[in-house]
Amino acid sequence: MTKSGRLFGRLSRREREITVAVFRLNRATVEEVRASLSDAPTESSVRATMNILVRKGVLVSRYDGPRKVYTPTVVKEKAGSEAFREMIRTYFNGSASLAVASLLDSARAELTETEWQGIVRKIEEARKEGR
Repeated sequence: MTKSGRLFGRLSRREREITVAVFRLNRATVEEVRASLSDAPTESSVRATMNILVRKGVLVSRYDGPRKVYTPTVVKEKAGSEAFREMIRTYFNGSASLAVASLLDSARAELTETEWQGIVRKIEEARKEGR
């Protein structure tokens, strides 16, 4: 588990939305995050939420000239894995097989043959490793 722990499991909807915006931008100011949000709250609300995310260990901030710039404390892929684990716990009662089945059902028409082969390969690798 990372320093930030269960990253998305302990964030409000707005905190998750802002965190995702910072991941998308890689590094961002309050103004950049606010501009990227649909139905954005006030600038002071975004600033307050981003400072909460710093206290929670999700973001770090530093000054770049007069502006404060925020970056994530974990790499995007790690955050995605943590968010996916939280989704499995929340929506699939902790069952990875139910989550995978649901994902495959919802994405069936969109997957290319190469993607299907990659999924099968990952499943076979996991089985061989005892996961």
